[in-house]
Amino acid sequence: MLPSVLLIGIGFVLLYGGGEALVRGAGALALRMGMSPFIVGMTIVAFATSSPELAVSVLAAARGADDVAIGNVVGSNICNIGLILGLAALIRPAEVHLRILRMDIPWLIFVSALLVAFLQDGRISRPAGIVFLLGLVVFLYWNIQLARRERDEELVRREFEDVVRAPQAGPGLLWVLIGGGLAALVGGGHAFVQGGVGLATALGVSPALISLTVVALGTSLPELATTLVATVRREDDIAVGNIIGSNFFNILAILGLTATFHPLERGGITLVDLYSMLAFTVVLLPLVLARQRIGRRGGAVLLAGYLAYLAWLASQA
Repeated sequence: MLPSVLLIGIGFVLLYGGGEALVRGAGALALRMGMSPFIVGMTIVAFATSSPELAVSVLAAARGADDVAIGNVVGSNICNIGLILGLAALIRPAEVHLRILRMDIPWLIFVSALLVAFLQDGRISRPAGIVFLLGLVVFLYWNIQLARRERDEELVRREFEDVVRAPQAGPGLLWVLIGGGLAALVGGGHAFVQGGVGLATALGVSPALISLTVVALGTSLPELATTLVATVRREDDIAVGNIIGSNFFNILAILGLTATFHPLERGGITLVDLYSMLAFTVVLLPLVLARQRIGRRGGAVLLAGYLAYLAWLASQA
């Protein structure tokens, strides 16, 4: 069991470091190419923080561990809302000023429900993967168009310009960051999948359980770091937008891309796991739309729900 734990630890470090390098390199390169901090924050940063999930899910599918690929996304989406947003709101209530985020939540509920519907028969087919990829194109186009209309809002604009700073390094160094980040993600993904499957075997539990907990938490580290730092710095739209954007990318980009090349079997991922992910997403709607904020009480509800879900997983083990 020790070698598996060491592999997971190595995977943690490589995935986190690779994700950070990719966020910095890709974000700075996009700014150098003339994109606004607003659009970079809404698209490239959200996608880059999901890069560990992408690496793990693609490599898991390549090894035939389909339930690890799906469980990583489902578990990460639950962790992002229940644990990360819950903790952030307990630290300091989040005021959501950005209208795009409030409009995106119903669409995130729809996309999550679509994933549950596709997995009712136990698999994500190639046509379903293509539907997700087309949905990703629509999501990006929709948000970029709305972002261009809202970028003049002074409070929101300052948040994005503060977190997505103008590049100080030359383009050569930025490409090194991107290349090094991608290499670290691939290496970390290999280590994480191998260690996770080995740990599941050693403990006598299913790989799906490990993917929903240990793997999901590990690949959510970039979201955790970004959201908590943004919360402390009072950049609430960044904190909430990072989670919503990441959950979109997890389903549409990661499962879409993976299932397009390799249809995925649900395996040990149960309907309870899927409906739990959907329930956490639905809970965001009244929290954000009603008062345009996630208060400490809402954060406590999210965190309690996440702990209850972990308790249920432990009882099944």
